[in-house]
Amino acid sequence: MKRRNFFKNSTMLAAATAAPHYAFNIHNKRKIEGALIGHGDFRYHVDRHWGDQDPAQIPIKNCHEMVEDSQGRLILVTDHVKNNVLIYDKSGKVLKTWTLNSPGAHGLTISKEGGEEFLFITDSEINKVYKTTLDGKVLMTLDYPKEISDYQEAKQWKPTEVAVAPNGDFFVADGYGLNFITRYSSKGEYISHFGGKGEEDGQFNCCHGIVVDQRGATPELLITSRASQSFKRFTMDGQHLKTIKLTGCDICRPVLKGDNLYFAVIATKTWGSYDGAVAILDKNDQVVSFPGATAPVYEAGNLIQPDADETFLNPHDVCVDKDENIYVTQWYSGRTYPFRLERV
Repeated sequence: MKRRNFFKNSTMLAAATAAPHYAFNIHNKRKIEGALIGHGDFRYHVDRHWGDQDPAQIPIKNCHEMVEDSQGRLILVTDHVKNNVLIYDKSGKVLKTWTLNSPGAHGLTISKEGGEEFLFITDSEINKVYKTTLDGKVLMTLDYPKEISDYQEAKQWKPTEVAVAPNGDFFVADGYGLNFITRYSSKGEYISHFGGKGEEDGQFNCCHGIVVDQRGATPELLITSRASQSFKRFTMDGQHLKTIKLTGCDICRPVLKGDNLYFAVIATKTWGSYDGAVAILDKNDQVVSFPGATAPVYEAGNLIQPDADETFLNPHDVCVDKDENIYVTQWYSGRTYPFRLERV
């Protein structure tokens, strides 16, 4: 089911957009401020007011993704046209905001070239990808890939994420469109594509997120197939290597930190019921902690569906800082600012 169609008729969630934390205060069944969540070596105290701002001064809609820059600043992308980007310090103070006037700002990726950092921002509403400086200067704008014959018009291309290869090439995931992964040169020139919508090994059912995984001897692409509750591994030229099934995990994007893989689970059972969580996998692709849900359990090598505890409201992304604290951004959450999970 398309997420927009699901919520179009949901009066409960429509009302939840009225004010920050309105939906949280109604639906959360327990006090979680400062609560200890997670499992094993990955346990965290919850600070659900870390990112709060005055919505009259710094309004947001949906908080989609967040990254940390080399200065330790936390950069958030939202789809509010006044504030597409909020730049926080570690205390939760907003240092700066800027906008692309982008109504569907969604994916946020940080990359470094020659010692300078840049952002890639995808807009799945107006079908564009932007490359910008950290201060918001647009350096490149990509429209839909006319080189791929499946795309007959721009509205078929709804990019959700970008991943940058070590050589500067970058990959755009069309998670809300036709589900192709398109490779471009660092200058934005089309190189190749693979994937498409489906359930075959080389296809995706919502390729929502993508990252270049450099934990092994050879870089690989790790790509979400969210509606199939899976990650898929590919070579850099698009050959399928492995599917990692994660029952009960509607996965947003993969985020790598050290040997571990982190991601937001936007839903574990039913969209709209605030049953999302955060998941942490080790280098063997095994879940070792489920902050916001029951401890991970495997039977015969298969993950058992977790039960969420309503810590979160539709978590959409995680950012793991240098101290391994986690910042959680949330979609359709009553205009809720990012939470912080302080690692114990």
